[in-house]
Amino acid sequence: MSRLRTLVEFYASRPLRPQFDPHERWYTRLVAADDHEAWLLTWLPGQGTDLHDHGGSAGAFTVLAGRLTEQTVGVRLMDRGYSRGATREFGPHHVHRMVNAGTVPAVSLHVYAPALTRMTRYELVDGALRALAVERAGADW
Repeated sequence: MSRLRTLVEFYASRPLRPQFDPHERWYTRLVAADDHEAWLLTWLPGQGTDLHDHGGSAGAFTVLAGRLTEQTVGVRLMDRGYSRGATREFGPHHVHRMVNAGTVPAVSLHVYAPALTRMTRYELVDGALRALAVERAGADW
C-alpha cells in the first residue's frame, strides 16, 4: 500500500465533522504536516471544481459518503465514478475536475504531498488545456 493511501485511510478513520454549504463547496484542512496535508471536503448535488492541477503535489482521495465523478483529460474529458469507500491516487502532474453529479450529498478526504502551494485552473479548448488562473495557498484558499 502506498504512503498516500495509508495516510488517506488513517485520516478517514478518525472522527470527522463535515459541514455543508448550499452556496459553495465546504472544505477544511485537517492536518498540515511537514511533508503532507489532509483536507475534508463536502459536495452537495451539482457542486464541483473547475479543471485543475495540484501545483506539483501528488495526492489521493477517498469518498466517505455519496458518489463523486472525476473527469480527467485525454483527447476529451473522461468520466470515472467513485462511491463510498473508493480511493484514488494520482501523481504530481494530474489534471482533473471533480463533481457531485448525484442526488445526495457527498463527503471526501484528500491528502497531498507535499502540501499544496498553488493550483492552476484550466479550460479544455480543442483538446488542449489552457490555463485560466493560478491560485495560491494562503491567498486564494
